[in-house]
Amino acid sequence: MPSHPPRLITLTLLTGLAAVAFNMILPSLPSMARDLAARESVTALAVSGYMLASAFFQLTLGPLSDRWGRRPVMLTALGVFALASLGCMLADNVLVLLVCRVLQAVVIAGAVVSSAAIRDQYSATESAAKLSLIASAMAVAPMLGPMFGGMLDVTLGWRSVFALYAGLAGVLLVVAWLDMGETRAPGLPAPRWADFLALAQAGRYWAYVLCTAFSVGAFYVFVTGVPYVATAVWGLSPAEVGLGVGSITGGFLVGAAVSARQGRRLGPGVLLVTGRVVSVVAMALAAALYLAGLSHPLALFGLTLFVGLGNGLTLPNANAGAMSVRPALAGTAAGLSGAISMVLGALLSTLTAVVIEHSRSPGVLLLLILGCTLASLAAALVAVRLERKAISPFAPGR
Repeated sequence: MPSHPPRLITLTLLTGLAAVAFNMILPSLPSMARDLAARESVTALAVSGYMLASAFFQLTLGPLSDRWGRRPVMLTALGVFALASLGCMLADNVLVLLVCRVLQAVVIAGAVVSSAAIRDQYSATESAAKLSLIASAMAVAPMLGPMFGGMLDVTLGWRSVFALYAGLAGVLLVVAWLDMGETRAPGLPAPRWADFLALAQAGRYWAYVLCTAFSVGAFYVFVTGVPYVATAVWGLSPAEVGLGVGSITGGFLVGAAVSARQGRRLGPGVLLVTGRVVSVVAMALAAALYLAGLSHPLALFGLTLFVGLGNGLTLPNANAGAMSVRPALAGTAAGLSGAISMVLGALLSTLTAVVIEHSRSPGVLLLLILGCTLASLAAALVAVRLERKAISPFAPGR
């Protein structure tokens, strides 16, 4: 076993694999339904089932990594993901495909364990800066995944996507084996139920989690509602809608870069709240322009870019703050936070779809996004206030 902690590039690649594992298959869903003689509503379970399984694995893998260590959990997850990918590739019926697809969700360990491994090595302030760099992978990978998946489906067929998954998992399994030394401090006692209970009862932890969940929720509302609104109101093509959706991701990359560079100087609390204020102001301005009669796609996409920028400033610092409440339970904190964000995101996506179905108005969509940003700002302010009372290491300069 290597004696050194994993390099940042290794953790970034593991996080990136967790990101592309979700959406690279999306263009192939119709092909899978056709080849396996299944209804498209059934093959769609490869997405919704994966999301539910991902939430479950985040809840379990985090605590397991706190108990058994980061390295064994990550290596096991990569092995299971590789085998599940091969199972999907070789599936001759939709049931086998869906079972193996659900098992693929174990790769979410790449995000959970990587976050915990960073918190093991660095102070909370430095962790936020490192997480900002990794967050870039989480932003870029979902943009590239469907594009490559679609190209593979057209040229080699949908099974080639799962073959690529298996190959990537095999390569990263070797990389992790050679590079990922254990980061959890030796000699730490195994977490007890009292430790988990203390984390669950910490208001500061929940403030960070809700800040994260509603920040991510604003993104889910946007990507769910904007295709319908942009098509119905402005007649945009799918390519134009895709370009507009990319605005929020581009903003996120800028925000994450600023957070990585300025985290030590400004402090996590400042970046946390600043990101929320930027998002709220942008959405309030967009709503005001719409009410004033200015309804144009550039007004929407130009200002939602700042929602992405605000998320780039906020999310790495909110995640670092959540893991700093109980550093010995960093894996549990990261996993629970991720699961809650995913569940809330799914609920907000469903709510958005229902609301937009009845009123495909840019104003309605803007109000939904504004509601999420306001909730996340409130949670951020509570988190900062409780942080100051806690006298914890998660403070500027420490």
